[in-house]
Amino acid sequence: MDGTAHATQLTQETDRRDERLLAARALAGEEEALRLIMADNNRRLYRIARSIVLDNQEAEDVVQEAYLKAFTHLDEFRGEAALATWLARITINEALARLRVRRRAKLIHVFGAQKSDSDGVFSSQAKDCDDPERSLAQREILHLVEQATERLPDDFRLVFVLRVIEGLSVAEVAHILELRPETVKTRLHRARRLIRDQLEKDIGPFVMEAFPFGGARCAQSVRAVLARLSSPHKIREPFPPAFIQ
Repeated sequence: MDGTAHATQLTQETDRRDERLLAARALAGEEEALRLIMADNNRRLYRIARSIVLDNQEAEDVVQEAYLKAFTHLDEFRGEAALATWLARITINEALARLRVRRRAKLIHVFGAQKSDSDGVFSSQAKDCDDPERSLAQREILHLVEQATERLPDDFRLVFVLRVIEGLSVAEVAHILELRPETVKTRLHRARRLIRDQLEKDIGPFVMEAFPFGGARCAQSVRAVLARLSSPHKIREPFPPAFIQ
């Protein structure tokens, strides 16, 4: 092992120790530790959730539920994977569970169940309180990015968001999605082809601002999670096997 690789390994080991300490503080009920964890992961988890459910408000709900499950099961975090990876897995599982509920609802409707006046989960409106501060050019580009990303097949879209927008490595994406690295590379290549070379070039300067989750919305989500954690009626539910490390 060369010097650079050794230094990288030492840094990763230090980061893991720090994460385990932070998780232990959060497990002990230290509010500042909970806030730090959410501040470090809010944007990433929101983007992951939104890439699956394709709706701003529902993505926020997914992130809140993911935090609640994580924070009430912190004793199961062993530090074998990064805390961000552990949280991402929980978020993905929660978002996919929402999709399964949607599909069941759609099947009920298709086979003759009475439909309400509204379209329910299929007619959600995208809202973004932070948008007014952006320039028109940025908004137009981001709109194109979101549209192009949302048109991707589910499997391709999630890989694209994690790898390109979030900047995770192929190995990290493979670990989170439980795929082979070769599969990640193939899906990413196909996603890029579908989005087209020109669009990929256009989004470059602004890609890190796509699907924002900050400001008042971010703070509101943190407050909601903390309030629900302090409720005497919160129920601890067992994790599905996929979460047990």
